[in-house]
Amino acid sequence: MPEATEPSPADPAATVARLVTLLRESSPLVHCLTNSVVREITADVLLAAGAAPAMVDHPAETGDFAAIASGVLINVGNPTSEQIEGMHAAIASAREHSTPWVLDPVAVGGLTLRTDLATGWLDHSPAAIRANASEIVALAGAGAGGRGVDSTATVSSALLPALELSARTGGTVAISGDRDLVITQTDGPTRATWIDSGHPLLQKVIGTGCALGALTAGYLAVARSAGVSDHDAVVAAHAHIGAAGTAAGTVAMGPGSFAMAWLDALYSLEPGQIAELAVLTIADTE
Repeated sequence: MPEATEPSPADPAATVARLVTLLRESSPLVHCLTNSVVREITADVLLAAGAAPAMVDHPAETGDFAAIASGVLINVGNPTSEQIEGMHAAIASAREHSTPWVLDPVAVGGLTLRTDLATGWLDHSPAAIRANASEIVALAGAGAGGRGVDSTATVSSALLPALELSARTGGTVAISGDRDLVITQTDGPTRATWIDSGHPLLQKVIGTGCALGALTAGYLAVARSAGVSDHDAVVAAHAHIGAAGTAAGTVAMGPGSFAMAWLDALYSLEPGQIAELAVLTIADTE
């Protein structure tokens, strides 16, 4: 298990606040190829946070749209044959045009089709993988997955598989859980950041994790434009989602009121508040 050490002297909280400001100023266009269950909440989250959503998944359009989008989300939950064809085209176009794309391997491990798709796309340079612990373990070939979309593994148990996935793809890997962990292991020093934020009611609202994948694509786009690392972009996306969850949890009475308060907090929290509510700690991966 990675042990917490002293915060980085680079002031990661200040970087989060800066990226939140940049996201809201630039409103990146996020091309979402995602499952039908979560399209509305994903679009709502992007709009509330400060990005612009586009749900374009017809194979005749996805390649063209990925070329003009700021970032691309590939979410393998509930895939159709037509959507899969569109995902292949979008990924190829994103790579051709250096558009950062995010892989969200929903419920891989237990279902062969999506597991094969997600595993095959590991060699197509996703800028980031965002998943729960069981999905990370299964994607790395180290386990059978969780209970549907629910994780049965711990974040700490997914550390080594996440390191392997980051080294294989050259991208950042984010593990969602009670504490989120973001890992980047490329040619330089390994980076690992814990994010402590959120609220248990996030697990009672449909699509919160899937929306996080889309927001991650938006943050990757603005970070690259500003010369900020992909690792910091993925941390900022998780901090924004989690801080809004923390704030919403103070006023919600249940899942319904929480969902409304969470969207409001995504929109209304100041950059400094987001950085303060999401506690960031550097992790030791040895």
